[in-house]
Amino acid sequence: MTDAIRGEARGSAPVPLSVLDLVTVGSGRTATQALATSVELSRLAERRGFHRHWVAEHHSMPGVASSSPAVILAHLAAHTRRIRLGSGGVMLPNHAPLVIAEQFGTLEALAPGRIDLGLGRAPGTDGATAAALRRTATLNEGADDFPEQLAELTRFLDDDFPDGHRYARIHAVPGPVQGPKGRPPIWLLGSSGFSARLAGLLGLPFAFAHHFSARNTIPALDLYRESFRPSEVLDAPYAMIGVSALAADEAAQARRQVLSGALAMLRLRTGRPGLVPTPEEAEAEAYDFSPAEREFVNDWLANIVYGTPDEVRTGLDDLRKRTGADELMITANAHGGEARLRSYELIADAYELPELPAE
Repeated sequence: MTDAIRGEARGSAPVPLSVLDLVTVGSGRTATQALATSVELSRLAERRGFHRHWVAEHHSMPGVASSSPAVILAHLAAHTRRIRLGSGGVMLPNHAPLVIAEQFGTLEALAPGRIDLGLGRAPGTDGATAAALRRTATLNEGADDFPEQLAELTRFLDDDFPDGHRYARIHAVPGPVQGPKGRPPIWLLGSSGFSARLAGLLGLPFAFAHHFSARNTIPALDLYRESFRPSEVLDAPYAMIGVSALAADEAAQARRQVLSGALAMLRLRTGRPGLVPTPEEAEAEAYDFSPAEREFVNDWLANIVYGTPDEVRTGLDDLRKRTGADELMITANAHGGEARLRSYELIADAYELPELPAE
């Protein structure tokens, strides 16, 4: 069944395949080049039958250029015709709900029926940057208020505050006040149990960040399914997982590329954020890793599906069977855009995804 949420499994893929884009900026590259790669990726994903292309929200991280998902999504919408586009996700505590309703109402008007609104409750950055974004030093305040913020955002999107409410005369535009009702479907994103339970209780689709919280994947999905209550949106749970995967023509090439991403994450976690290093930089620095650094990198690589196309397909199939995921959203974190684009093409070939005609 295909609708605004459920996708179609194409080729020999067991479930729909989608794309999570961090708009990575490699050493020696620019944000302009990274954003151009995102356009190429969106076109490739559309042509090869990937179901959706989401953009993540991150701040104050030199290695990514995705601080403004709504702006990037508007650009991608202008270069595509079919593929669903969305946020993976907007970090709602960083924003006023009305602003997000206006941004995604605008996107829905630009690309009717193609927009997803994925929402998270983490800051998407470090504490100091979160304080600058939220204009407060009380960083837990936004996360603790997430259910209330979500309810307010939904009311703005539906334009249905009850009479007497302080926002009853406020309209998010573009929005239903200007025409037929209809809005982007809301997804809840998470890396722990909080959003899993909330998504289940509200009957919403749920996306779990397996790519950086693999140990919590199955417990969170179990909690989502156990908590699920049918709603006007879904009559049964629909769970997607984000998975880091990279395919190359040779296994050694894939290993070199994912080592770059692992080193970038190590630097971020140890307070040294920067551009994504080249494979050559990563290999050179690996010789000087401390035992703790080597353990971190090895643990990080263990949660990435990488290798030849057949190896990646086998790894993704095994992951889907273990988790029961209804959709796989693949992120390819590598230094260069060429490696990322080639990876998605190879994965599409491995699953015999069709070449779809241009509209």
